[in-house]
Amino acid sequence: MKILVVDDERDIQMLFEQRFRKEIKEKSLEFAFAFSGEEALTYLRKQNHQTVLILSDINMPGMSGLELLRQIKEKYVIPPPRVMMITAYGDAENFEKAKQLGADDFLTKPVDFKYLKEKFKL
Repeated sequence: MKILVVDDERDIQMLFEQRFRKEIKEKSLEFAFAFSGEEALTYLRKQNHQTVLILSDINMPGMSGLELLRQIKEKYVIPPPRVMMITAYGDAENFEKAKQLGADDFLTKPVDFKYLKEKFKL
């Protein structure tokens, strides 16, 4: 499964690579990282719909994760990638906005990696 992680905090890459070391080595999961919404859209254009799942932070400078979500859901219809929104703020407003824009799931920081691994099995 090809997964794009979008977060302005660069240490997220090391965290994911540590937590999913086994899956990366076995090639059951392949991660790519973008550090802004704009960078994520550029990556998706170049990949031509190969990304299956996108994990995106909501609160980022420049393009927010919610704006990124809106653009992904408009541009990438077939096949549609699953989009899970990640935020440090578990407030109802962001949850509702993400759902309205078509988010497939909603996670809060710090990410529970055991729970996330279970989600990947779906």
